[in-house]
Amino acid sequence: MNSKPIGVFDSGIGGLTVVHALTKRLPYENIIYFGDTARVPYGPKSPQTVRDYAAQDTEFLVSQHVKMIVIACNTVSAVALDVVMKHAKAPVIGVIIPGAGAAVAASRKKRIGVIGTIATVNSKAYTHAVRQLDKEVEVFSQPCPLFVPLAEEGWIHHKATELIAKEYLFPLKLEKIDTLILGCTHYPILRETIQSTLDPQVTLIDSGEATAAEVERILDEKQLRNPSKLKPHLQFYVSDLPAKFTEIGERFLGQRMGRVLRAEGF
Repeated sequence: MNSKPIGVFDSGIGGLTVVHALTKRLPYENIIYFGDTARVPYGPKSPQTVRDYAAQDTEFLVSQHVKMIVIACNTVSAVALDVVMKHAKAPVIGVIIPGAGAAVAASRKKRIGVIGTIATVNSKAYTHAVRQLDKEVEVFSQPCPLFVPLAEEGWIHHKATELIAKEYLFPLKLEKIDTLILGCTHYPILRETIQSTLDPQVTLIDSGEATAAEVERILDEKQLRNPSKLKPHLQFYVSDLPAKFTEIGERFLGQRMGRVLRAEGF
């Protein structure tokens, strides 16, 4: 059981930043990743459509005999966590609750900003999660949909990215936030631009890193950590052609990906 892989899924490529965080924190865990590249993005879609997709994504990972499922998608974590938990036959963790917890712990002035897709922001999932932890915290949210294509295009230090970041983040600067949750798994790719646009004292919270810490805690609690010290097996599946995913994905993952397979049934 312990040598079984951790299953991770996302609407596309962004969740690879969560895999990156997992491999750094848990270097001996086997991982299976599914990116629903045929139906990306999830952010602008209706909650019911996202819930339907989440059920199918979960069933695919269950068929791969995973020991745990990580929802590396803020949109699914916001609107379909219950769907994944219903279909999974293993522990489930999303990125929102760990991200909210890390933000509350880091905030000094109790003024937290959240950036994400339109669906994640509209769901107010981060706001609710933060308020459950500390009712005194004020939360200010801002959708930043253009950050996703900019990250995938690799425009990390591009003038266009800097201009769009200034436009998106200006309302949050006015609110004098001291902590910002990167509420989309694409956003860590643009971390330097986001940080330079804000006050340097603003703490950026990568939900992927917070989630990896929570995954480690759950594995230890349930005694599911892989005892092997051999090089782990990382397998990547997509629902559309793998070539583009591989090209962009290695930038998000921070390492070579090996062979990417097309998942059946999508």
